[in-house]
Amino acid sequence: MVKGIKICAVTVLAVITLGCASAYIVTSSNESVVEPTAIVNASSAKSDIKLVQQKLKNWGYYTGAVDGIYGSKTKSAVRLFQRRNGLAVDGIVGNKTLAAMGISQSKLSGGNSSSSVAGYSNSDVKLLARLIYAEARGESYQGQVAVGAVVLNRVKSSSFPNTISGVIYQPYAFTCVNDGQINLTPNSTALKAAKDAMNGWDPTYGCLYYYNPKVATSSWIYSRPTVVTIGNHVFAL
Repeated sequence: MVKGIKICAVTVLAVITLGCASAYIVTSSNESVVEPTAIVNASSAKSDIKLVQQKLKNWGYYTGAVDGIYGSKTKSAVRLFQRRNGLAVDGIVGNKTLAAMGISQSKLSGGNSSSSVAGYSNSDVKLLARLIYAEARGESYQGQVAVGAVVLNRVKSSSFPNTISGVIYQPYAFTCVNDGQINLTPNSTALKAAKDAMNGWDPTYGCLYYYNPKVATSSWIYSRPTVVTIGNHVFAL
């Protein structure tokens, strides 16, 4: 059974479970850590934890140091990420949580492979990236991921087509399809944003709509419950 233990004024070995493996790392001074369960490699485990911490920090879930210590702050950030992304809230970075973070198993412990996008074809990735580039290339990175997340939320909703292409090319759904900007070549940022959205990052918390209040002319869209505003876009349910 995994439980928290208190470490005071000494350096000890602790563990993080990543995917199917567990590994000891070095930590110290007043950190609540996960109790060790198996011995693997100390340096690789610390590197894995840093990768998770940096992802969570980039997305605003974690505010602590990227130090490779799976302490109470990191675990709380993992739990918040899991809660907001519809995962089991257990604080354990297992396979599903890794996938949602865009971390492939081969990328752990010093691997160099790119983030996996399980369940999506290359054409899906490219099409979503084109939509993101056309609709949000002037927005922050989080804002670009958010636009991609709206498309994916629509795919999951029974009120919309159940494919990425079906959602994007639904009549009058996106301005960029009507004006032809959907055919522009996406840059690397848009491609990365598409992959992050596909791997589970949803800055909109489930929204199905977004609009720019400076240019939106539909009175109906203003009736939708607003969840969050990111840059120039309002995201709504």
